[in-house]
Amino acid sequence: MDKKYLAKIIATDNEGLQMISACCAGAKVKVSDIKFLKSNKIFLLSIERTKNESSQEDKKINSICKFDFIDKVKSKNINQKNKDLDLELIGIDYLKNKDDYEINLIFNDNAHISLKSETIEVRLEDQSEIK
Repeated sequence: MDKKYLAKIIATDNEGLQMISACCAGAKVKVSDIKFLKSNKIFLLSIERTKNESSQEDKKINSICKFDFIDKVKSKNINQKNKDLDLELIGIDYLKNKDDYEINLIFNDNAHISLKSETIEVRLEDQSEIK
């Protein structure tokens, strides 16, 4: 696989977050691939996305979306016992509350996860192409 197709986007502001959101729109996420490493304050999302930022329209890529400095995670309308449940990530946005950010991951079927953080530090890293 050609490494140059593997994106790595680091977002520290709204603009970067919007770019990652656009890249992840329509990505498939399994409940078992959503992890919050509380002691490290890291929230990880392993996704399967269509590479829509390049000319290879139908290339499917396994990517990791990593959120740093996460203090708290809340999810809504997601059955966490159903590890094989497939969610579709519709987009990512955020709200600023006083000193904190609330980063919202919006999924299909009115499911969402909100991450509380003192800063925006998100990275989208492609792992491999799905043949």
